[in-house]
Amino acid sequence: MKEDVLAITAALENDYFPGIYEGDIEKLGHVMYSNALLLGDVKGAPYAKTRNEYLEVVKNRQSVKDSGKPFKGTIISIEVVNSIAIAKVHVKMYDFNYDEFLSFHKINNQWLIVNKMLSDVNI
Repeated sequence: MKEDVLAITAALENDYFPGIYEGDIEKLGHVMYSNALLLGDVKGAPYAKTRNEYLEVVKNRQSVKDSGKPFKGTIISIEVVNSIAIAKVHVKMYDFNYDEFLSFHKINNQWLIVNKMLSDVNI
């Protein structure tokens, strides 16, 4: 189980957070299941996208890195049960603060995000 937590931590730190920061859809695509769904709210408005819709948005927006705006990805917790896991993370990007629940599933020995739930929070 400890190696699973380390593998999920590595996926977040090496692919997920850098992918968001750099606008790198290869890194994000590597860590997200092909049929992943993203649901939640942004500034109080409902948010729903498929993985491919999300990657298209990331590809076509100015990256956080290029914008010069603040970015910080923080892992709050990771809980693993056999081949499933949930990571609670906080992502500060542009003028947003997101609390996220990322559902992971171990597929072909790789931990992939199968669902992302996010909410823009006031801090």
